[in-house]
Amino acid sequence: MLSTDAVEIKPGAAVRIEHWGGPDVLAGRVRRVEPEAFTKISTLGVEEQRVNVIVDLVSPPESVAGLGDGYRVDARITVFSLDDAIIVPAGAVFRSGDTSSVYVVKNGRAEMRPVAVVRRAERSVAVASGVAPGDVVIIYPSDKITPGVRIAAQQR
Repeated sequence: MLSTDAVEIKPGAAVRIEHWGGPDVLAGRVRRVEPEAFTKISTLGVEEQRVNVIVDLVSPPESVAGLGDGYRVDARITVFSLDDAIIVPAGAVFRSGDTSSVYVVKNGRAEMRPVAVVRRAERSVAVASGVAPGDVVIIYPSDKITPGVRIAAQQR
């Protein structure tokens, strides 16, 4: 793992192992994040600091038949989880003064709402309040979007 990503990984974290050559997604748990990084040159020629993350497979032994030492896999490691989280696209959240806000479409008009951000990721944001499941948010609102302006939905 890149060392910048590895700092969030904790022992016991759930792991999904994909694209390992078999038909199923395998389950695992992080046993250890090694404390020392090493330098590796990426395929683009960039020096990267990497850290080994040791994962124990928890899938049944019969489901991992054929997986061997040194195989390349894609691993998704859970670094944060929240039951009943409300997730909005990162492009919908913007700063308004000292608070984070979103525009929600309500009765065909833009309504600006402050949101309590719990966690940010590259493409999504978990919020504790300000929006509800099913609310339609405006992604990347331009300066033409102001509270009360009429909104027409576009299909992508």
